[in-house]
Amino acid sequence: MASREFLKILSSARLGDVSAQQNLANAYLTGAYKTPIQPANALIWLEKSYFSITNQALEDQSSSSSEILKALAQVASIPLVETFNSPAFGFGWDSFWRLAEANHDLEHASAAKWQLVNLLINPQHQDIQSQLSDWLKKSSGVTAVEKISALDFGGLQKLAKNYLAELAEGSSTYASNAKELLIKLQPKNEALSSLWNVWLDEQNEEALVRAAELGLTIAKLTLGLRLAQLDDRVESAETKSNASLKKAAHWLELAAKDGDRDAWYALGEIYRRPQFSGYNAAESDRCFDRAADLGHAQAQLRKGANLWRKREKSEEKVRGLQASYWVWQAHQQGVPEAKDLLSKILESCSDPKKNEWFELAQFAEQALNHHSEHKLDEDWLLLCHRLIIANQFNFSKAELLLCEVGQLQHEHCVVVDIRWELPKILPRLIQIETIQQRRALLAAGKAFAGSEIDLEGNLRQRRYRFDRATDWLKATFAGQATEATTN
Repeated sequence: MASREFLKILSSARLGDVSAQQNLANAYLTGAYKTPIQPANALIWLEKSYFSITNQALEDQSSSSSEILKALAQVASIPLVETFNSPAFGFGWDSFWRLAEANHDLEHASAAKWQLVNLLINPQHQDIQSQLSDWLKKSSGVTAVEKISALDFGGLQKLAKNYLAELAEGSSTYASNAKELLIKLQPKNEALSSLWNVWLDEQNEEALVRAAELGLTIAKLTLGLRLAQLDDRVESAETKSNASLKKAAHWLELAAKDGDRDAWYALGEIYRRPQFSGYNAAESDRCFDRAADLGHAQAQLRKGANLWRKREKSEEKVRGLQASYWVWQAHQQGVPEAKDLLSKILESCSDPKKNEWFELAQFAEQALNHHSEHKLDEDWLLLCHRLIIANQFNFSKAELLLCEVGQLQHEHCVVVDIRWELPKILPRLIQIETIQQRRALLAAGKAFAGSEIDLEGNLRQRRYRFDRATDWLKATFAGQATEATTN
């Protein structure tokens, strides 16, 4: 339901209030006043605002050209591709071209150029591009910019490619997006394919170099690895002095910019080589970290091991948590060394039958399964969940009573931290290894999410409730367990 503030602005906008029209457009763009985000509606109200200002300027010349340009600049924040087929698309199309070709406002010009690039040449919007081509054929005078109105759809796409190259080389906020789109549009023509096949079939170095020069990422990587003698196919008898590390770094950097994780890892190794003139341990770590972020298994192990060595100097709340995450990621990818290091960082409790809470946890599960029959209070239900989790991860009694259940689970482990009540007890990291452990955490998380914060009380109250509840669980379910065993 629309808020009162939104309805007030809408009423003023309908009466022609320019400021209200612009505020309404902003609400449709940002979701302010609980407004659904609708770029097409935002463009409609910006069109009304723009024409209100221009009409007023014609009538009494009270509005300056700067106010008109300011109103036009607001259009730059609209995602143009999402407004196609809307009633105001023609206005948006004209406005974006005018902004893109303007030289006085580089910030809004860059924004407009990126929106036009995204609409005209992004492969994700091919369906819209074919419709746009038809729309342009039917429309006449779609833009007031003479240079643009004279171009057909192919000419507009060529101009958009020029914009893309300009953005990729510039320093605007759209540079990284432009570079990613350039990678998507990287040529994959027959010449590249044939050169790469020649390299694979004949090991022709000239073909490899040519393919790299034409922009084939895997060719850049392969050439860089060979120059650095990091490629397994290079004979070990070759001396390292024959490797041109500078040239290797150059090609690997180009491949890394394309998002190749192996290239980032190789760069990390090059920067660690003593004979490399650009030796830089910090840059090496940065490259390894980037490779790890992109999913390189050995880099993930290396990053985790590095964090583990430096854990004493770390400012993280729970020491070892970040290290365990990266080592676990490497372990998930089958790196043998990761298993041993992970066992040093994370505790393992994969067999709940060996834990001291096993019997009580069994009773707690029965109580939860028949809670409507026994009419348990909510605080007792929460304690039952605590018993089950404590058994799965072998908690101490203090950890069972005090752990913050909603903050226990991380992607790969459980973090047990009760220093808020008992400062001398250090946090523990316990690996999540079984489906039962994840199910217990999920069920407990749901139960605690819907409970009141102060429901469980202080430590003394929790101890008292624990004694009463466990006595009841033993008295109620121990007999049933004995009968089941006897039968």
